[in-house]
Amino acid sequence: MNTTQRLEDSLRETLISRPDMVLDDKDLMHALIAANERAMGGNIIDLRGVAMERLEARLDRLEDTHRSVIAAAYENLAGTNQIHRAILRMLDPVEFEAFLRDLGAEVAQILRVDVVRLVLESAQSDDDPAIKRLGDVLSVAEPGFTETYMRDGREAPVRPVSLRQLQIGDPRIYGDKAEWIKSEACLRLDFGPGRLPGLLVMGSEDPHQFTPQQGTDLLAFFAGVFERAMRRWLS
Repeated sequence: MNTTQRLEDSLRETLISRPDMVLDDKDLMHALIAANERAMGGNIIDLRGVAMERLEARLDRLEDTHRSVIAAAYENLAGTNQIHRAILRMLDPVEFEAFLRDLGAEVAQILRVDVVRLVLESAQSDDDPAIKRLGDVLSVAEPGFTETYMRDGREAPVRPVSLRQLQIGDPRIYGDKAEWIKSEACLRLDFGPGRLPGLLVMGSEDPHQFTPQQGTDLLAFFAGVFERAMRRWLS
């Protein structure tokens, strides 16, 4: 018995003892099926082969769906962790000015947004020195500004969170950074009975960071925590 024969016998014994090596190899199975079809000739319809091709196509679609679901789950988990870290950082300061400064700095960095702005409605002017010191984060607007800004000229009811893409940001919100803002998240804030509402705006230079098709549950949760923190400061 020569070396070639021994090699063939060895390979044959391996395949018989471990057929899964062939069944699990997609390319090898394709080659075997193609060889079987060639052996049968062109006048014979292999229904089993057609069924296998359809099952294989369905399996490929299921695998793609499976990967998409896993990717979405990881993305959602990453977003949840991001919001949780931002909230913990937001709750660290023990002084109001530090709370607002962190909002425009560390909290904005954690959320990966370029600008965070808090707008408080008030019938009074914004001549308060504290407001001027925090002008890069805090601004004061006339009553009704929040609803008008979030409605954006539409007649639809105002939602707690609105995501949208922009051609250019609103200078009343973003100041000299307005021309760079291409998408934003608007969070309506309820400070409790007897108080005017507020608006928390997150702006991004990325036009795809905030789009109307995205979910808003995590941002709504963030807004709820922010509202409660602000109520304590305002009291």
